[in-house]
Amino acid sequence: MNLQDLRYLVAIADHRHFGRAAEACFVSQPTLSTQLRKLEKELGVDLVERNPRHVMLTEIGERVVERARTMLREEAAIGEIARQAQDPEAGTVRIGLFPTLGPYLLPHVVPALHARFPRLELLLVEEKTEQVLGHLRDGSLDIGVLALPVNDDRLHVEPLFEEDFVLAVPAEHELANGDGPVSMDVLAGQSVLLLEDGHCLRDQALSVCHLAGASERGGFRATSLETLRQMVAAGVGMTLLPELAVQSPVSGVAIRRFEQPRPTRRIAICWRTSHPARSFFPEIATLFRDLPTGLVTPIA
Repeated sequence: MNLQDLRYLVAIADHRHFGRAAEACFVSQPTLSTQLRKLEKELGVDLVERNPRHVMLTEIGERVVERARTMLREEAAIGEIARQAQDPEAGTVRIGLFPTLGPYLLPHVVPALHARFPRLELLLVEEKTEQVLGHLRDGSLDIGVLALPVNDDRLHVEPLFEEDFVLAVPAEHELANGDGPVSMDVLAGQSVLLLEDGHCLRDQALSVCHLAGASERGGFRATSLETLRQMVAAGVGMTLLPELAVQSPVSGVAIRRFEQPRPTRRIAICWRTSHPARSFFPEIATLFRDLPTGLVTPIA
């Protein structure tokens, strides 16, 4: 058994077609088929069910593919260790962010990263917090940018900044025409639009609502911040949004900031304490922390 044969098997699992799998591996279809049969003979089991219409993995084939993926990730990690040891600034860094942060933070950070590390390849992944944490643990991500707290002793957690929550109300709402910050008391007794389960922003906003005596508006949960903003614009209700997400105005939505002490969320950057590039990542963290003055509050 060799890694190349496992790579062919994984390609078949991904494409469920011998021809497309062969193309993905840059070999001829007969070569791929021959190597697969060689692997099956070596293991003494059938890994693939072959029929004219489509390709299916056997039960044992599915289990072998799962282990093969792990082995191939480890092979890639070994190569990455060597490349980054030679020149970490010329490697690849896979960064995961959650959806209520990534689209609003990255425009401030990515140009600076490209300018500072022109040979660094950035692979950016947007997932909910639990998925980002899972990918950090299994090695499919190098860095995560997440909301605190992050409780995992396998991860180095470096706080970046504190971001205010603001109140978004319909343009015709009584609060829309006021000047200056408002008290948290304006939330008392209000029903607030929130995101669906699984978003860390939902939990953060719920905590603010409970402290202020507000509740969640029943019968509605948004899938994204953009949906929330459009529902506010349509006059359905009010919501809480992070500061970074309100830098571009939205028609029909008025933004009011809160008096001190303002509700906030704290953002951190994380990586595995055992990562081979852990000595390089603080330089990336510096650029994530260096945002326009007044936008967020850096955490020293």
